[in-house]
Amino acid sequence: MKEYTTEFLRNVALVSHGGAGKTMLAEAFLHATGATTRLGKVEDGTTVSDYDDEENRRKISIYSSVLPVEYRDYKINVIDAPGYTDFVGEAVSALSVADGAIILVDAVAGIEVGTEIAWRYADQFNLPRFIVINKMDRDNADFEKTYSAVDEFVRAHGKRAIKVHLPIGEKQNFKGVVDIIGMKAYMGDGKTTAEIPAELKEAAEAAHFTMVEAAAEGEDELMEKYLENGSLTDAEMVRGLEDVVYAGQFVPVFCAAGAREIGIIALLNDIIDLLPSPVNGPKRSAQGKDGVEELKPTDSGPLAAYVWKTTADPFVGKMTYFRVLSGSIQADAHVWNQNKGADERMAGLHFQRGKEGIPAKVVHAGDIAAVSKLTVSATGDTFCDKGHPLTVEKPKFPAALYRVAVTPKTQADAAKISPTLTRLCEEDMTLTWYNDPITHETVLQGMGDQHIDVAISRAQSKFQVGLNTQQPKIPYREGITRKATAQYRHKKQTGGAGQFGEVHLRIEPLPDVDFEFTDELVGMNLSRSYLPPIEKGIKATMERGAFAGYPMSNVKVIVYDGKEHEVDSKPVAFEIAGREAFKLAVQNAGPVLFEPIMNVRVTVPDANMGDVMSDLNTRRGRVQGTEAEHGHTTIVAHVPMAEMTRYTTQLRSITGGRGYFTMEFDHYDIVPTNIAQPIIEAHKKEMEAKKEE
Repeated sequence: MKEYTTEFLRNVALVSHGGAGKTMLAEAFLHATGATTRLGKVEDGTTVSDYDDEENRRKISIYSSVLPVEYRDYKINVIDAPGYTDFVGEAVSALSVADGAIILVDAVAGIEVGTEIAWRYADQFNLPRFIVINKMDRDNADFEKTYSAVDEFVRAHGKRAIKVHLPIGEKQNFKGVVDIIGMKAYMGDGKTTAEIPAELKEAAEAAHFTMVEAAAEGEDELMEKYLENGSLTDAEMVRGLEDVVYAGQFVPVFCAAGAREIGIIALLNDIIDLLPSPVNGPKRSAQGKDGVEELKPTDSGPLAAYVWKTTADPFVGKMTYFRVLSGSIQADAHVWNQNKGADERMAGLHFQRGKEGIPAKVVHAGDIAAVSKLTVSATGDTFCDKGHPLTVEKPKFPAALYRVAVTPKTQADAAKISPTLTRLCEEDMTLTWYNDPITHETVLQGMGDQHIDVAISRAQSKFQVGLNTQQPKIPYREGITRKATAQYRHKKQTGGAGQFGEVHLRIEPLPDVDFEFTDELVGMNLSRSYLPPIEKGIKATMERGAFAGYPMSNVKVIVYDGKEHEVDSKPVAFEIAGREAFKLAVQNAGPVLFEPIMNVRVTVPDANMGDVMSDLNTRRGRVQGTEAEHGHTTIVAHVPMAEMTRYTTQLRSITGGRGYFTMEFDHYDIVPTNIAQPIIEAHKKEMEAKKEE
């Protein structure tokens, strides 16, 4: 592969709803430009971009892959991102290093939920975008119908759509496209141009007129020229279109059939002509020594390269993908990882194309490359010069909403569980894991069941660690609601020295403080030296739970009296007496279970609002309010965590996948008696079973 400098680069992310044909479009780009000798197929598992075993097994993209396409002396880094909602983290990473987004829309299905999600993330990164109406060769493909849905969608988001391609025929007869800019027809993949078919002349001229008007809006000078002459030259038109597309005011719309390679070259031409090179792409900045520095995509600038993806492969080792935002990187150079405070050597610097590596001598500003076998670098890190420290901020990833508890399958797996989960989470910014201090479970969180499923099978295939999953326990807490007193005498008489301790105590609720232990001892009944063992016994009980097996908090304990024996009293006797007196007091203090309540924000199409509201009610949700925004309503509600364990899957089925939600912990609240009772009973049974053992 030859060397490409910044202005000859284009970085574009392919995003859409799952199944709109991104992987096949990328495959067609490679084949049409001669990078591959044959066209792979998703169903045969032969595409360049989906090369992972999991992807071939599921027949969907799970990871983003980079496919450099060389055409017209430009290099287009096409990043094929997954469309399935569970893998949205990969799409966010792909968009974070792109300068433009190509959103695919299925010519039959039209605008789908994934289209909206892709659009929303393209907005987050402020990316100029194309919309490609793909699969024009499908049985029910309808360009005009889909275009009007696209037009309405784009307008609803405050931008304007503009036709750049018209289809020549559709369904089985889809033969090529008319390019409105050059007013030429491209038949087949579009390597040669032809005259516009007579029946499309009128439509093409109307589209051309609209386009000239749009281009004239790009610059005042062009507007004047247009008003004077009533037209613009092709070069002027491209210049004007560039301005309005870069600025994001207009969204060019194309049509293609990736799997049949129709409209491919025409689309590549427009990617080069209308999407920005890194020089004109979205502005990027980094945190420097003295505040935020804007990064200029030039080789002479200070080095700043952002790691947007890492993968671990048992055969190749660790692979780190990065984009150079400023400066350049030579093969074998040493770079500084600012996040880890470590030096890394760029041995094995290369451009990745699917699973094939193409060695690279130098990576210029704006380019995307990969390096193997780095020691500490992880997704989200920044490479820079040690003398000029820079940190690029990570993009905001959606919060994980789907939790499972993981347990090792065998004793051998137990030792490797932590490092394995850590490595999986380093590769994927939407996966997190933690040990729950309350339930003592290891919890893995992700975007949905497929996402977790893939992570578990990766643990097995890549790291040889077997994991079982189950629904995680809810971290309840125990508490009391009123004051109570109790006393307990512990007396044990065996041969020799006995044990004796008697404790009188009072407990009361203590809002905002976990635990307080004091005494009101007067006289000589109980010496203060026995207070520490009493406190120790009570603390141990609070950690383990006094009645349901969950930690207790917000309690004040006052020891006000007791009895001791000069021979038989020992610290252990008071530890036991304190513990038992405390348990008795709890029973009379109005004991309750507290449960975590989540603040949930559910965004749904207006049509689904009623169904979602009534579903939230059945989940003991309390609606706090709603916010409306074009065609969508966001419902804000407080819902117990226990009712939200599988909500991801539920919400998708109620809204046909169009609803999405976020949730975070808000506060603890009392569990209603009818729900608390079975939890307490289950704990009692468990304890009795243990006693019998």
